[in-house]
Amino acid sequence: MKVSHRCGNQGWCPGTLGNISYFDPKFDRVYIKRSGADLNHLELEDILTLDLNGKVLEGVGLPSKEVKFHLGIYKIRSDIKTVFHIHPTYATAYAVAGKKLPMATEAAKLVLMDVPLVSSAPSGSKELARKVTSSFKDGRIKAVLIAEHGVVVIGENLKSAYNNVSLVEDTAKVALLSSLIIKS
Repeated sequence: MKVSHRCGNQGWCPGTLGNISYFDPKFDRVYIKRSGADLNHLELEDILTLDLNGKVLEGVGLPSKEVKFHLGIYKIRSDIKTVFHIHPTYATAYAVAGKKLPMATEAAKLVLMDVPLVSSAPSGSKELARKVTSSFKDGRIKAVLIAEHGVVVIGENLKSAYNNVSLVEDTAKVALLSSLIIKS
């Protein structure tokens, strides 16, 4: 829950937008926030336990509507234990503009390598889940922008996913600011 609060404090998850999940391969269980829960003020009772098919095993409520791509990513990437779907301002601005995120810094080039832009589809739809999941088939990909929507970032654990989100947002900020300087 500390990580969700940190994301909220960064302004990456306004209101009830965004979700974080964690996969425990030992028990084939996924932990994700319930729909309508606020990552900024997440409580233990806001966490649901699911199987890999999305069936709620523990907790009260429905899982986040974007659960389909969380589950899809875990099924195709055995190296991944955490998925963040969030809305950090600068990276989301690139997504809303329908622009691919430039790898503007050395760190972005080395760590992120590429951040694909996925075309939009209705939130929670099978189509969006298919598009997002498909983008992560390339084992190098750590983040994807969803056009007109937000960002999906993965990691081998909560810390690596958080660091990847931070790098995506910093890269977007630097890319935008440097483009303004170049134009002046």
